[in-house]
Amino acid sequence: MAADGIFDEMYGWNDQVQAPYAKIAEWLKNTPPELFASKLEQAELLFQKIGITFNVYGSTAGTERLIPFDIVPRILSASEWQKLQAGLFQRVRALQMFLHDIYHNQDIIKAGIIPASHILRNEMYRPEMRDLDLPGSIYVQIAGIDVVRVSEGEFYVLEDNLRTPSGVSYMLEDRAVMMRLFPKLFQENRVAPVDHYPAELLRQLRSVAPERAAGSPTVAVLTPGPYNSAYFEHAFLAEEMGVELVEGQDLFVRDDAVWMRTTQGPRRVDVIYRRLDDDCLDPLAFNPDCLLGVPGLLSVYRNGGVSLANAVGTGVADDKSTYPYVPDIIKFYLGEEPIIGNVPTYRCSRSDDRAYVLEHIHELVVKETQGSGGYGMLVGPKATKEEHEKFRQLILSDPDGYIAQPTLALSTCPTFVEEGVAPRHVDLRPFVLTGRDGMALVPGGLTRVALTKGSLVVNSSQGGGTKDTWVLED
Repeated sequence: MAADGIFDEMYGWNDQVQAPYAKIAEWLKNTPPELFASKLEQAELLFQKIGITFNVYGSTAGTERLIPFDIVPRILSASEWQKLQAGLFQRVRALQMFLHDIYHNQDIIKAGIIPASHILRNEMYRPEMRDLDLPGSIYVQIAGIDVVRVSEGEFYVLEDNLRTPSGVSYMLEDRAVMMRLFPKLFQENRVAPVDHYPAELLRQLRSVAPERAAGSPTVAVLTPGPYNSAYFEHAFLAEEMGVELVEGQDLFVRDDAVWMRTTQGPRRVDVIYRRLDDDCLDPLAFNPDCLLGVPGLLSVYRNGGVSLANAVGTGVADDKSTYPYVPDIIKFYLGEEPIIGNVPTYRCSRSDDRAYVLEHIHELVVKETQGSGGYGMLVGPKATKEEHEKFRQLILSDPDGYIAQPTLALSTCPTFVEEGVAPRHVDLRPFVLTGRDGMALVPGGLTRVALTKGSLVVNSSQGGGTKDTWVLED
């Protein structure tokens, strides 16, 4: 049932089952609770067997956990998906142009759309990328765009992830587990497939290889190692693409090229799908104390001897302080109105906005511009007076480091929890792939669900779970 003021994706506003959920509603109605419980246990055993875990930094209960999984799928109609795809393509295309511009002519600064200080003093801005021409002018080969829904057909972009977006392995494994547990459901519903994502990712990565490698480029996935929170995903994607998973110590630079150590001798690497932050890519160019990367990598990159996905310096475009400018970025580069809008955002760097946030902090969601994973965030209506005061002081001490947004009434989806099937808040992270041949979007994405009643925090690190996301083909 829909809660007051909350749009439920299965029941709408008036407790009437929506068309995309018609067959799922019958399934929920006719399936005894004990069968759901049994299937959930089977799902957990499957995930344990697969080894799909994530690491929680600072956890006293151990570092590795199974990500919670919900067996009730989240469903989008074909028309809803078409609008989302158009909006996501538009947004990523504009952000690509923005990144190329700020490292070349800086027309958006000259036009007064974004202050120079906002870009050039941003911690994520990399002067090393100035005047560097990338294959196809593509900076972001893999983008994870977080989308929320507040009503029928009304979506907002909540966040752009353009550095090393994670979560696609859960999208793929959630689908595999659901197909194994409920094959009849897939016979009754025309669900668009997602299992071609690894092949599409590999195709897009190969498309941005240096010109000399045309035809047979070598791709490798660069991981920080098994203690990274997304290591399972790194290994999973490397295996699914049929490429090598490497750590920094497995690579070396020689003769202005990057080489991979193999049992057959050194092999030249053309494209590196890196899951390392900029600071750790090359200790000679960035942070000398981080030894996870490859000494000399930046020099080869700048000389066109290797391609990196995503590019160095993309963080300035997904910084939360840049987020409020994205509608203007779309208008500036494309001459179009955004198809999917932003959530209204207060910039604490502005005196008027800051004053409003400080006065209404109990009503707002406050985010640290460099925060991620649900950390560095305050959900005002759920926080204590002590937490409100703590964030007031944080904002006053570093106004540039925070933004604030209204507490959105995120849509809910039916979710199997302890008391049975009940509505829980969700978001969605589709993954947009870009290469020289254009853009691609697998129909679906990672749906994250807040398993605690009333909670709006869906991050796995904060107790959230995941759902299989169905896009219907008719």
